[in-house]
Amino acid sequence: MNISFCCTNVNPKAWLAELSAALPEHDIAVWNEQDPDSNPPADAAIVWSPPQAFFDQQPQLKVAFNIGAGVDALLQKTLPTALSIIRLDDAGMSVQMAEYVVQAVVRYFRELPTYEQDMREGEWSFKRPRERGDFTVGIMGLGVLGQRVAKALQHFEYPVAGWSLSPKTLDGVTTFAGDAQLPQFLQACSAVVCVLPLTPATRHILQRSNLMHLRAGAYLINVSRGEHMVEADVLALLNSGHLAGATLDVFTTEPLPPEHPFRHHANVTCTPHAAARTLRGESVTQIATKFKQWAAGTPAQQLSGCVDRARGY
Repeated sequence: MNISFCCTNVNPKAWLAELSAALPEHDIAVWNEQDPDSNPPADAAIVWSPPQAFFDQQPQLKVAFNIGAGVDALLQKTLPTALSIIRLDDAGMSVQMAEYVVQAVVRYFRELPTYEQDMREGEWSFKRPRERGDFTVGIMGLGVLGQRVAKALQHFEYPVAGWSLSPKTLDGVTTFAGDAQLPQFLQACSAVVCVLPLTPATRHILQRSNLMHLRAGAYLINVSRGEHMVEADVLALLNSGHLAGATLDVFTTEPLPPEHPFRHHANVTCTPHAAARTLRGESVTQIATKFKQWAAGTPAQQLSGCVDRARGY
């Protein structure tokens, strides 16, 4: 079969070498945007943020394998009606996400930035330890990533609550679901972590009307998409003290502009969309395994990671 590789801002050389080794019986070629007519019709594609022109020129595509877990940018395109989209299940991202979130929670809970600042200023200070049992960490999104984050937090004996669009049950996690239970979930949280997929239903979910349900002095961690936040609302709640602080890995505009207030806010830690990065080796193995299943006759809808385009994930 012909496979077209179209991944924006990705160096294709190493990817093609590993993909060709994993799928030697198939022809894999980088899509040529400058000369679309030179591209052979493909049965399948491996993509990351492809331009609209790619789909316009390849209307016969049957399946596209996304080299990431998030598909929001892909679903904003006009896609062939019959195209199935397969996202990565994990490929090493969940453990990265878990360690990132745990370090952010621990730094806030243990008040490490305050101790570090005191040491820089020549102070030798002590603070009364917080009660762990009173510090519930809420996770918005209970998919593969959210469940791995919950497991990591439970290892350190933090009480964990979870919220998802549809009901889910996880051992040791108090779960909530749907719009009606979102306020109740947020009211229980001393810190909240967003790992939701970005869909029309979750865009701007981190807005003032929702975040005001958090306990005063709560902490916000967003490792999913910047568009989940109304940034002006988050800044206002930080400045009022309703949010004690935030660790933000994603932003509405990326790269984050140098003058953006988040960069300079004393109570905000920013990182450059680095909480969990795609690991090429694990991703190639997963894509190749799924592609072989599909090529052998397994319907795309039966492959793990098949996206429900109506739901957005």
